[in-house]
Amino acid sequence: MVQKYQSPVRVYKQPFELVMAAYERRFPTCPLIPMFVDSDIVSEFNSEDGAVHMVERRCKLDVDAPRLLKRIAGVDYVYFVQKNSLNRRERTLQIEAHNETFSNRVIINELCCYSVHPDNEDWTCFEQLASLDIKSFFGFESTVEKIAMKQYTSSIKKGKEIIEYYLRELEEEGVTHIPRWTPSAVCPAKATVTARPELPISPAISIPIASAKEAPKETPSLPGSLTEPLTGTPDDKLEADYIERYLGDLTPLQESCLIRLRQWLQETHKGKIPKDEHILRFLRARDFNIDKAREILCQSLTWRKQHQVDYLLETWTSPQVLQDFYTGGWHHHDKDGRPLYILRLGQMDTKGLVRALGEESLLRHVLSINEEGLRRCEENTKVFGRPISSWTCLVDLEGLNMRHLWRPGVKALLRIIEVVEANYPETLGRLLILRAPRVFPVLWTLVSPFIDDNTRKKFLIYAGNDYQGPGGLVDYIDREIIPDFLGGECMCEVPEGGLVPKSLYRTTEELENEDIRLWTETIYQSASVFKGAPHELSIEIIDASSVITWDFDVCKGDIVFNIFHSKRAPQPPKKDTLGAHGITSPGGNNVQLIDKSWMLGQDYSMVESPLICKEGESVQGSHVTRWPGFYILQWKFHSMPACATTNLPRVDDVLASLQVSSHKCKVMYYTEVLGSEDFRNACCDVQSLGSMTSLESSHSGFSQLSAATTSSSQSHSSSMISR
Repeated sequence: MVQKYQSPVRVYKQPFELVMAAYERRFPTCPLIPMFVDSDIVSEFNSEDGAVHMVERRCKLDVDAPRLLKRIAGVDYVYFVQKNSLNRRERTLQIEAHNETFSNRVIINELCCYSVHPDNEDWTCFEQLASLDIKSFFGFESTVEKIAMKQYTSSIKKGKEIIEYYLRELEEEGVTHIPRWTPSAVCPAKATVTARPELPISPAISIPIASAKEAPKETPSLPGSLTEPLTGTPDDKLEADYIERYLGDLTPLQESCLIRLRQWLQETHKGKIPKDEHILRFLRARDFNIDKAREILCQSLTWRKQHQVDYLLETWTSPQVLQDFYTGGWHHHDKDGRPLYILRLGQMDTKGLVRALGEESLLRHVLSINEEGLRRCEENTKVFGRPISSWTCLVDLEGLNMRHLWRPGVKALLRIIEVVEANYPETLGRLLILRAPRVFPVLWTLVSPFIDDNTRKKFLIYAGNDYQGPGGLVDYIDREIIPDFLGGECMCEVPEGGLVPKSLYRTTEELENEDIRLWTETIYQSASVFKGAPHELSIEIIDASSVITWDFDVCKGDIVFNIFHSKRAPQPPKKDTLGAHGITSPGGNNVQLIDKSWMLGQDYSMVESPLICKEGESVQGSHVTRWPGFYILQWKFHSMPACATTNLPRVDDVLASLQVSSHKCKVMYYTEVLGSEDFRNACCDVQSLGSMTSLESSHSGFSQLSAATTSSSQSHSSSMISR
């Protein structure tokens, strides 16, 4: 496989003639390049008018290679041939170099060019391109490739330093100007060609020398290895100074990857070419593997075109419900100049937003946030005078509970994460998670598999008020912009959220018309509850300290929700084993499992206080189990209380009683069990994130929760939340 390397345009702010004088001083040897031992002129040509000077040199290198490799190759030095073509009229110098020996095993070509800057004729540009094709080398192909890559990066770094060194030397000698070539300044003479005697050829690995070579507008290609290497308009090329100023400090190989991928897009992509910083994000996301980065970038460009994402900021207007209840917004910048986005997730009614808007609107809103983030990064790059390619996100989890683990809401969140990870890689510079509650590890278990490993390393998590001390928020955000709700003095305009009114909810039919599913057909089950005929669900727990979670809507009537524990299986004993626990899913829409002969307190026990749920309420909750065995979730018909005998019944009460008693109750529910091992792993995964700040208080919260459950069968330790 042929490896190619291309440098950005490097600019010397001196005239071409002065740079050429500095370049010539590096021959026949260069003390600044210890490996450059010697060079001899093989042939030389001068045109009649003196405008063209061509010289071919044979250069000798002492390559920094393992002694064993040198012994196997039978050489101590490396030779290569360098051909220089100087055109004083056009003010260009082209340099071609290739290996002299072992060409049947290793093919190395290098092309460099100096030329006049297209926008300033008193400046000089330089470009460098190299290719490496190792066919075979005694089984040391990988080693030779590493040596060549090291040589290339060294040449890029050292080249400009050498030219600048000799420019300073000329200045110290009083040479600050060299007149340009003109026909009248040269006496007519015949072209001369000088041939030097052939030197004995020693077997060698030929590797291009690390020299101070620079680039032009157009240059010929190297046969068989480089295709039209340095062509293109000036606007197509990236200058080294531009990369450093707007994209950051990149290694020569990283610069090469960026230039080559950008050039490939210009040649093959018919649509809009993304900005350089956007291309660079995809390269970073794939550790500068061009093939992998190109694949995901092309997929993203197709996605952006299909969904018109480039025009999102101009065409998208957030619905009023998002403006009022979406608890996120931009807020100044962090200490590194990154735009700061604040999300008060614990105050957000995710279920209400999904019910009111649907998944697509939420996704489009999040995409608009990401597009705005890209725009703010560009602005901050100009303001702060340094590359800023990512933003910081501060997530406040105060108020987060099982209500936020509503399954369709989590599904929507996972889809959003998946889309953002695929199309906005390396845009998150840091994620600060504050006031993480005890339910956070459960949420983390659900979403973490969808988050890239590189992104996880950027997470900083604080439980309780740990963020207020040393190593906390003040290390990343200036005190004067810390929001008021986090103990700061800065007024934050991020909405406080609250419950979305049910009057804004959209019907299932409306959502389905937009091809938006609430997963009710796949993960939610419906059940009817009659007076004297409760609906019951059995969950078998093998490992104690597992977590049972539930989410249900009371679609019709009022019900009482209970949780019981039994050591023996209720009937019918129909189980589907799922790892360490099994969930029995009996057929029909009304199932009774507790035998009428069972006695409460003897055959089974209540582990949660009864919860009365009214029609229209949504309930989410969890329970940390104490014992193995069978846990029974029960939805029971809630009868209207009897009227007091001392008073005549009210008409409204009688009518309500008649209405309820004449109709069945209906619930729609979903349950899930987090095994004890998964539960512990969730806590461990959270604590192993990046530069993790102590989450001990959050972890101890779970421990207290479990302890409370084990202390009494009547524990109130679960999170039963209804609204």
